[in-house]
Amino acid sequence: MIEKEAIRNRIIKLRDQLTTFNYQYYVLSSPTISDYEFDNLLKELETLEKENPEFDDSLSPTKRVGSDIISSFNQYQHKYPMLSLGNTYSKEELTDFFDRVEKGAGLKPNYVCELKFDGVAISLTYEKGRLVRAVTRGDGNVGDDVTENVKTINSIPLVLMGSGYPDFFEIRGEIVMPFESFENINKDRVEQGQEPFANSRNAASGSVKMLNPKEVAKRKLDCFLYYIQGDNMSFNSHYQNMEAARRWGFKIPDSMVIADSPDKVFDFIEYWDKNRDTLPYAIDGVVLKVDDYLVQQELGFTAKNPRWAISYKFKADQAKTKLLSIDYQVGRTGAITPVANLEPVLLAGTTVRRASLHNADQIELHDIRINDYVFVEKGGEIIPKIVGVDTTLRAEDSPKTDYITSCPECGTLLIREDGEAKHFCPNTKTCPPQIVGRIVHFISRKAMNIDGLGEETVDLLYKKNLILDITDLYRLKAEDIAVLEGLGEKSANAIIDGVLESKNIPFERVLFALGIRFVGETVAKKLARSVGDIWKLRLMNIEQLIEIDEIGVKIAQSIVDYFADDYNNRLVDDLIAFGLNFESSEDDVSRSEILKGLTFVITGTFEKFSREEIKEMIEKNGGKNSSSISKKTSYLIAGKNVGPAKMDKVVKLEVKILSEDEFLQLID
Repeated sequence: MIEKEAIRNRIIKLRDQLTTFNYQYYVLSSPTISDYEFDNLLKELETLEKENPEFDDSLSPTKRVGSDIISSFNQYQHKYPMLSLGNTYSKEELTDFFDRVEKGAGLKPNYVCELKFDGVAISLTYEKGRLVRAVTRGDGNVGDDVTENVKTINSIPLVLMGSGYPDFFEIRGEIVMPFESFENINKDRVEQGQEPFANSRNAASGSVKMLNPKEVAKRKLDCFLYYIQGDNMSFNSHYQNMEAARRWGFKIPDSMVIADSPDKVFDFIEYWDKNRDTLPYAIDGVVLKVDDYLVQQELGFTAKNPRWAISYKFKADQAKTKLLSIDYQVGRTGAITPVANLEPVLLAGTTVRRASLHNADQIELHDIRINDYVFVEKGGEIIPKIVGVDTTLRAEDSPKTDYITSCPECGTLLIREDGEAKHFCPNTKTCPPQIVGRIVHFISRKAMNIDGLGEETVDLLYKKNLILDITDLYRLKAEDIAVLEGLGEKSANAIIDGVLESKNIPFERVLFALGIRFVGETVAKKLARSVGDIWKLRLMNIEQLIEIDEIGVKIAQSIVDYFADDYNNRLVDDLIAFGLNFESSEDDVSRSEILKGLTFVITGTFEKFSREEIKEMIEKNGGKNSSSISKKTSYLIAGKNVGPAKMDKVVKLEVKILSEDEFLQLID
């Protein structure tokens, strides 16, 4: 017994020592022992753990090498949505941001300036100082659980150092692949006859999603942390909380600074714009955040972005190359997009072969012609775009580009409606790319989320006449899929299981999946909660629809047009017959109309419910949420630590104030 206790104590001591040495090497970049000494201690710990499995710990330093276990990823819902940041590309746009913040907050705040890493966003959850989960951004609400892979990244602490951290918190950051690792991996891939990665971000993304953690460990990934969220944070300052996180063992960028004026922000941007090439990893801009958490709460969020943070993108790299030809792609809505085929050219670390031409107006504006030498830019868009032509290199007999008049896929005459930038193919019923595009949209993660199916598989099933519209997904048989090239019995069963599970998807996502023009995620949710079911929605006219909050004439007309089509009605009837959800649950639909016509603004912190829960109560009782005080505001629901700017505006506009309890009495 004494011997076992001694072994246990030795294991604990080795784990503590190795964790400290690991932190000094990978986070502080100041190793205190040699690699040889570190490896010997690690081998000793591995031997002791192997001989004494009763002392096993999933967060031991020995687990960083990864295992050979191959498994698919489970999906996990973020406690706090992982929103993206709004982008700016000029100092003028940034000045507008500063003005909006000052106006909304009623003061001039401090800003935290950080580098914008070009990697893969990750959310790490810690409970009682131990890593319990690592989840990718995914769609912002749901991501992939990649905990086993993340454990192999040496700069991410498995167990925290020091004290003072909350019992539960999430910390967000970016997983990056240093240039040295990127070059070594590409060298190995070329030697093995594989395609090299286009850039370090793609390499990092591919590595995080590998199914074998032992292979991930070989990729030498790194991770910088930049935001922390929890219920009981130590400070109201973002900067101070990140400095605390540094003491707990996280790799917080040394470049992070706090600026008390826009001029100091611009100095930070100018410095890193000139010196970004000196870094051992890729950055593509700077991120600015309001430092004070209470001011952050005051400013709030839009549907997609926080109002208290923004990214400034460095000016896009530009390259010149030859335009070889133009393809015309057909989207799921029938929209035609011209795409340029280029002589391959290196741009911002990526080999570019294609670039968007957007529409006929853009081609005419730049007078873009085949065989021109064009300027290609890669800014905020994933697909590079052509921004100009070097006419000095143009041949004298070069013909102008005539935009196509018929669909390149089905031959139907194209139309262009008033006010529309794009041409459209009106053949929604039999134009192949539109059919495949609608099916791909239907199965996507934010819609029906059907596992086992991707764009290539959908295209194959369509070409084999197994699916000709979305209803055919529910007629598929495993034996018909299994015989197709590249699939097999296991893939076929996974597809069928995914199709069956999709019958549990809630109405609001089914409505979004139908692909009604202008009905995106937010609009679908609003319709589902306001109307309640598909049968009522089908019978509504434009006047009835525009009475629903945020539904305008354009959206209403599109919904009426959709259900005026016999084909669409038959399709919906089939889906109803297959058992899909076309009715909101009792929890989703509005409970009452008691708050109808009232607009609420929520500020401060609350004891009984979170701000999001209160917002949901307002919507479910017919009310409307707003982020800013105006003459249209009916009530301010005020918790603790209300910002002074909002209170000043409330008094000025004579807006009524409710406490949390008073609001609950109002809806009870």
